[in-house]
Amino acid sequence: LMPLISRAKSTEAQQQLVFLHTLEKNNFYTYSKYSASLEELGFEQQPLVTEGGHANYRIEIVEASEGGFRATATAVVDFDGDGEYNVWEIDQDKNLKETVKD
Repeated sequence: LMPLISRAKSTEAQQQLVFLHTLEKNNFYTYSKYSASLEELGFEQQPLVTEGGHANYRIEIVEASEGGFRATATAVVDFDGDGEYNVWEIDQDKNLKETVKD
């Protein structure tokens, strides 16, 4: 049952990263560069479950330049209690992948 729960929760990370990709592409088309700032892009991190909110993933832009960007969604909850926190990543080419399984 735990793998099913983890897979369902990871949908949140995937949706948020795809949305961030859209914002980054819009920024690139407007300014010919990718942004390292969530605020500049208009992306609002939803309050995390660890802070009384509902979001299970912290969204971060790891790197950004004229040529590309890389962003991650890192779980703030260990869904299956194994000590591993789920991490997803996306880049400018919309390559979405799970880098750390929970």
